[in-house]
Amino acid sequence: MKKLSIFFIALFLVPTLFLTSCDKGDDTLIDATPSFTLMKDYVINNNLDINKIITNADGEKFVAGPPATAADVPAYIAKYTILDIRSSDAFKAGHIEGAKNITFANILTEAAAASKPILMVCYTGQTACYATALMRMYGYSHTQALKWGMSGWNATTAGPWNGKIGANEADGHANWTYGGAPTNNVFTDPVISTLSTDGSIIFKSRVEAAVAAGFKTATGTDVLSNPTNYFINNYFSEADYSAFGHINGANRILPLTLADNSYKGIDPNAKVVTYCYTGQTSAIVTACLNVLGYDAYSLTFGMNGMFNTNTAWASNQWGADSKPKDLPLISDN
Repeated sequence: MKKLSIFFIALFLVPTLFLTSCDKGDDTLIDATPSFTLMKDYVINNNLDINKIITNADGEKFVAGPPATAADVPAYIAKYTILDIRSSDAFKAGHIEGAKNITFANILTEAAAASKPILMVCYTGQTACYATALMRMYGYSHTQALKWGMSGWNATTAGPWNGKIGANEADGHANWTYGGAPTNNVFTDPVISTLSTDGSIIFKSRVEAAVAAGFKTATGTDVLSNPTNYFINNYFSEADYSAFGHINGANRILPLTLADNSYKGIDPNAKVVTYCYTGQTSAIVTACLNVLGYDAYSLTFGMNGMFNTNTAWASNQWGADSKPKDLPLISDN
């Protein structure tokens, strides 16, 4: 009888020990460093934070203005491998001498073959800036985008900007305000799904996925009409936030970096739209946020597309600061 009691006790202890062992395994998984944290640490330690993508470790901004005169063009184009991501028809109609027409999906492949710093070219500078950010994050830190795109190179290729500016729909709009910015909240980190425990591998795979997904944008019309559908971040200085006015409810998270945790002001569960003056800086920020795990969009044409005639302009105004030039074009037609 005594032996039978011992047997039953042992029978109950075995599953208890098994469950204890399983609990320990679960704790190990729970205590594992989140994938986002692994990626964040890699980004900070390798000069790949958002501010380092905007201006690299050598002090080069993400945009390069066009040359001042036609006489400066040969020296200008000699510095770069020029990659033009416009349509083949637009490229054939007029492009920079020496430029290569490629698709957005192939930017990382083309970057690997480049022997000089890369100049990305598009219609307005916005998609090229998005590409530039992804290429800088992937290790091609000397990549730059042609500021204003081909719209700023020659008046005959300025159609995309000229066709989008002038509506001034924010002027007098019910969702345009001049009030102060809301208090920034503190959100949790995005959740990154991956089996890798290497921050470098996680980060590069996220860049590759962003390239495959393409440029994610939102229009001023939609965001103005439906601001509550988005988490809006106005990437203006504090003075300009008030002077220009802004979309109702727009946050102002600037600086926006991983190192100081200011990125925690962005809601990881919302559609995040960033806007700036031209759509070019917001394209850089949006690329970074998408790689970091946010559902991020850049507001096309920025402030210019919503309220180009705003009297607060000091720079980056299309038609003034842009000054489309008559620089030479090569035609393949």
